Amino acid sequence: MPACLAPLPPGWSRRRPETSALYEAIRRHALSFALRLEEGAAPGLPRYVRREIDGFLKCGILAHGFVRVHCRSCRDDFLVAFSCKGRGICPSCAARRMTETAARWVDRLFPEVAFRQWVLALPWELRPRLSWDGGLLTEVLSVLHQAIASRLRLLLRRRGIAGGEFGAAAVVQRFGSALNLNVHVHTLVADGLWVRDEDGRLRFEPLRVDEEDVAAVVARVARRVRNLLIKRGILDEGGYPTEDEPREERQVELALAQASAELRVLGGERAGCPVLRRKEKGTERSRTKRRKEMQANVLGYDLEAHLRIGAGERRKLEHVSRYLLRPALATDRLRLRPDGVYEYSLRRRWSDGTVALILEPMELMEKLVALVPRPRLHLIRYFGVFAPNHGWRKEVVPAIPDGEQDDGAPGWRPAGGLVPGSGHVDWAKLLKRVWAVDVLTCVRCGSRRVLIKVVEPGAGRAILLHLGEDPAGPGAEPARGPPDWDVA
Repeated sequence: MPACLAPLPPGWSRRRPETSALYEAIRRHALSFALRLEEGAAPGLPRYVRREIDGFLKCGILAHGFVRVHCRSCRDDFLVAFSCKGRGICPSCAARRMTETAARWVDRLFPEVAFRQWVLALPWELRPRLSWDGGLLTEVLSVLHQAIASRLRLLLRRRGIAGGEFGAAAVVQRFGSALNLNVHVHTLVADGLWVRDEDGRLRFEPLRVDEEDVAAVVARVARRVRNLLIKRGILDEGGYPTEDEPREERQVELALAQASAELRVLGGERAGCPVLRRKEKGTERSRTKRRKEMQANVLGYDLEAHLRIGAGERRKLEHVSRYLLRPALATDRLRLRPDGVYEYSLRRRWSDGTVALILEPMELMEKLVALVPRPRLHLIRYFGVFAPNHGWRKEVVPAIPDGEQDDGAPGWRPAGGLVPGSGHVDWAKLLKRVWAVDVLTCVRCGSRRVLIKVVEPGAGRAILLHLGEDPAGPGAEPARGPPDWDVA
């Protein structure tokens, strides 16, 4: 039976990225934006950003390759397009990575102990540099986790127990809620320490931190990061920024990052101006920020540790993990207005009444490009007993028999079963885990569907023509020079 007539699983439909405002914006304006950068700066758009854009324009498009999902009983099938596996601007691939990593953390990494989320916000002057300087980012993360570990060991010493090892999984989020560059750190830290008994067995000693501990940690972080920046020549002895110019190929990245972090426009007629905003009258609130519980601020370093997940709250732990790993932008919040500009809605109204940002096409491209991370810039890090090379790791992480992978561990059981111990997790298992949708069960006869064929780009032309799909797929529009490049 033709694939177009195969009934799809309830609750699932093929993703059509070409219908979104995000896809259309990138398709129509990416090449024009690259041309403008080349005219304004010698290095132009970095190659890794070009690869990210090219991959995004092919992601989810059947013309660039697909897999046939087939039922051997009914002889019908449907098609699933390839993905780009991008890390920056593709919400679909980021959501898949989010779901898979969070599932692996809960099933295969985090033991049954309490966890606390620590969130470190950094001074805005430091954020553009951290967005591309992987070495500096690594050192800042080390400072943060050393400070947390030292404080936990101090709390344990007050009980009369020396030593102890902590465990943490950190995520570097490079974005804010307004498409802006906002490098900050979310880290899930076990709320206690592992110690080894005299008989050689490991045990977990729960600890509870308070506001005094949070203040002590952030003060240590602020002091040590400042010393680090002085040592690297980024700050002078007085704590003021030096005239440290990055290499020529990094200057475009830094300029884009600075404009994004400050929510300014980099190029065009409005260069240097703040991004336009849409406000709702009568919704302004006091700009005075109220300090939250378990929050402290020192010299622009803000640390918050209010959220605690109990030892038995595995569902909540997975939910929080997904929040840490979430995509940088939401496609349903971006729309193209009739006047040809784009509007990105905020999740929460700002204190001045702002509910959305108004962006010209080139301004939108500026913000999107700044969110693409450099290659080999690792945004997920592991510390303490969760680090791959730690000697206690095998004794700490859950040991789940292979026979329980499909049924789930005792207690909370994810709908899709446990993820494999290593390797790739298939999309069907992730869909079942998150949405309770079993895409591999045939709606017509109840049999199990199988993946029977991978059709590479160019080989499926006849199939797509038969289904009434575009065999070429939408492509990027040619670059337009001024004054046409701002035309939607």
